[in-house]
Amino acid sequence: MQARIQRILSTTLVALIAVTVAGCGPNLFDRIGNFWSLGCCGAIIVILDIIALIELAGSPRSVGNKLLWAAIIIFMPVLGCILYYFFGR
Repeated sequence: MQARIQRILSTTLVALIAVTVAGCGPNLFDRIGNFWSLGCCGAIIVILDIIALIELAGSPRSVGNKLLWAAIIIFMPVLGCILYYFFGR
């Protein structure tokens, strides 16, 4: 029971931090909405983020872990993708 409460609190804390950081710049949804107006680097970032999310969905991780990584990738597209490829795989 104690571990479950700690997991819920840590997930909530990470979600709040992700939402706060998302206000600091464009997130993945904003980038996809303006995909054709992106430059070459912006298009590459969107494509790499989508590949990371597809790879994450097929991984044998727990649902909570997948949601955490997905939030990081969506709300911080550049840093989230880099962190996932170096530490999340």
